[in-house]
Amino acid sequence: MDVVLLSRIQFALTVGFHFLFPPLTIGLAWLLVAIEWRGWRSGDATYVRMGKFFGKLLALTFAVGVATGIVMEFQFGTNWATYSKFVGDIFGAPLAAEGVLAFFLESGFLGLYLFGRGRVSKGVHWFSILMVAVGSVISAFWILVANSWQQTPAGYVLREGRAELVSFWAAVFNPSTGPRFFHTVDAALISGAFFVAGVAAYRLLKNREDELARRAARLAIVVGLVASVAETFPFGHLHARQVARTQPAKFAAIEGLYTSTSAAPIVLFAYPVTPPPELKAKIEIRGLLSWLAFGDINTRIRGIDEFPPADRPPLWLTFVSFHNMVVLGLYFIAAMAWGTWMLRRGRLWDSRRFLTVLVISIPLPLAACQLGWMAAEVGRQPWIVYGLLRTRDAVSPSVPAGDVLFSTCLFGVLYLLLGALFIYLLVREIRHGPEPAHA
Repeated sequence: MDVVLLSRIQFALTVGFHFLFPPLTIGLAWLLVAIEWRGWRSGDATYVRMGKFFGKLLALTFAVGVATGIVMEFQFGTNWATYSKFVGDIFGAPLAAEGVLAFFLESGFLGLYLFGRGRVSKGVHWFSILMVAVGSVISAFWILVANSWQQTPAGYVLREGRAELVSFWAAVFNPSTGPRFFHTVDAALISGAFFVAGVAAYRLLKNREDELARRAARLAIVVGLVASVAETFPFGHLHARQVARTQPAKFAAIEGLYTSTSAAPIVLFAYPVTPPPELKAKIEIRGLLSWLAFGDINTRIRGIDEFPPADRPPLWLTFVSFHNMVVLGLYFIAAMAWGTWMLRRGRLWDSRRFLTVLVISIPLPLAACQLGWMAAEVGRQPWIVYGLLRTRDAVSPSVPAGDVLFSTCLFGVLYLLLGALFIYLLVREIRHGPEPAHA
């Protein structure tokens, strides 16, 4: 058994499962900021009921996200001790900032939001959910700072086999922090919008006269359309340009550019095969990739052939995950644009087919987040810290493969049970619905 492979599988399992919850928490929290604002300023009882209903779903999601996040961070000291020693001087600062500046802010105000309704003023109650939303974004920022440093290291020196911090701000605002932060947070808004829209659609399928569900759907569809468009441009575009400049091997892998090319094409559809790496049945637009990445249709872009085989990321998974994420992103724009058009025409409430599509689409933004994470992390291989430390050299030397396999199986069973419990409780709350209007 390969301890490196097993450790990577375990980390992928724990991070992948955890990453189902933060996007939903962030997106739902910001939608609740808008919902509670309307309830506070207008005094409309429908928005108050809406806030109570979706607030319960936020609390459930937040609780599971916290539990799974703790397990994820423990692995740095168990399975990846060499990595922790190498980056400890740099990683400690953003992780500490996330705990002190974000987690306590988010969790403390969430308690006030959930239990303070009717006990504090309406303004303070709205401020509490605002702080939950702000705290969730701050938390995402510091986690992304840590991960972005792995992608594009900056503000460090190598001394005695360790990366030591010499510029805190250079490390924090490394070349990929900004693009990845905005791209990820906007993806969370899409996740929250589709979740609220899907839940509202479920309620409308049961009763198309449900005014609370109508208002929730209207808000979610508008937010979802704006966020979905922004995810492609400018945020996705800026992030892709950053990868092209700072991680050329990853860029070549995600775009399926296996030979260095001037006027490089963008691939609309293809099936990658290896060896040798090539694209089958490809549909492409010549020159568009060069223009999007560098602003010049004739720019030469390095292909995967220019990198030593030992420095190339896995080509199939990187290409497929990235392009499926893009396909889902285009679907989000189309779905929310169609929903907005139906809202303007007053036909949304009568379209059972589209409402069913919204219900089915609830998990798709989370799937897109997982695919984006795969493209980012698999595309960084074989480096755990890009250009500095290889993944195979980062594992704990004293942890045997059997122990990693056993704990991975244990985590798998626990996460299966936890996931099933989460879905059961979530579905139960959605079916139960908001409290009656007369309450």
